[in-house]
Amino acid sequence: MPDLAKPTDDGLADHLEGTIFPKVSFPSTNDNLVDTSDFKEGLTVIYCYPLTGRPNQEAPKEWEQIPGAKGCTPQTLSFKEKYDEFKKRNIKLFGLSTQTTEYQKEMVKRLDVPFPILSDAELKLTKLLNLPTFEVEGKILLKRLTMITKDGVIVKVFYPVFPPDLNAEEVLGWIRLKT
Repeated sequence: MPDLAKPTDDGLADHLEGTIFPKVSFPSTNDNLVDTSDFKEGLTVIYCYPLTGRPNQEAPKEWEQIPGAKGCTPQTLSFKEKYDEFKKRNIKLFGLSTQTTEYQKEMVKRLDVPFPILSDAELKLTKLLNLPTFEVEGKILLKRLTMITKDGVIVKVFYPVFPPDLNAEEVLGWIRLKT
């Protein structure tokens, strides 16, 4: 993805590997609550992103200049493209942002996303795991990162994620090597 401001590793995700994934329930775009206690068995991939835009809606001011901000739709599309491999490997896959479920549903419908997107609008997981964030126009947004849990423990964190459209392949590459 040309012309994206490349994020640097600020160390804000260094504490995550080896952490037990906390028990939280999230509203999801498939109208179910997703309980993270379901992450206690097997592999789960949770990719976190700041904010998906909408057609005919302006992005926040200077969005393109914020390192790691732009690229949420291409990241989601990369996971959509690779979804069958995640499914074939029995890996649970979720997207996560601080946007509301109602906001996220527009993106899921427009892009035909086949897996649930979770809403951490109340910042429960963000606070429990001390996830890296930034603020834009008064909104707290997640910095882009991807976590892999195995049997409820975070075993791998991709941070910073760059470029976002190659994240799904990077994650699958790691999984192929480790499983």
